[in-house]
Amino acid sequence: MINGLIGRKIGMTQVFTQGGMVEAVTAIEAGPCIVTQVKTVEKDGYNAVQLGFGQAKKLNAPEKGHLGKLGLFKHLREFEVEDKPGVDLGHKLDVSLFQPGDLVDIIGLSKGRGFAGVVKRHHFSGGPKTHGQSDRHRAPGAVGSGTTPGHVLKGLRMAGHMGNERVTVRRMRVVKADLDRNLLLVNGAVPGAKNGLLEIRKSKGKKK
Repeated sequence: MINGLIGRKIGMTQVFTQGGMVEAVTAIEAGPCIVTQVKTVEKDGYNAVQLGFGQAKKLNAPEKGHLGKLGLFKHLREFEVEDKPGVDLGHKLDVSLFQPGDLVDIIGLSKGRGFAGVVKRHHFSGGPKTHGQSDRHRAPGAVGSGTTPGHVLKGLRMAGHMGNERVTVRRMRVVKADLDRNLLLVNGAVPGAKNGLLEIRKSKGKKK
């Protein structure tokens, strides 16, 4: 059974629950997705399906050969399944895959922040602000370990590139699934900027 869809982040809004409470939700355009490839244990060593999402303006020759007459898809993503997929090429999947109360894992690309210092990147407190310290307010401090081992240890938290990483937010609750508009509302925030590509997968757990 296919357990996920490809979607696009629309933005955040709020909804009122039956108890009159306000809940922050993220609106996601989930699907429709088309099955562009079916993989099986006998042929590929594992069971999976490849889904296509979004309309592409132009594709190169290998991409056109792979998709054939299925269409011009901007994004292709693979979803591994436990059993043999019971779908054929061209099968359409939509937001009806999810129901309110389902738990989903959402994967996206976080916002890129460029080169960031340790205060912003790792929440360091910085150096002293007084007693003659005029240029150490956002500095990392000492990074070495003395004569032994005599070098900077691997993995030390330092300034560097921040964001633009693959991030997974687990066990988010589906608040609403609107089939007519291919709209999925989930509680809380999801990674990435508006119009960012998302993968929505069913979590391995019970409904909330």
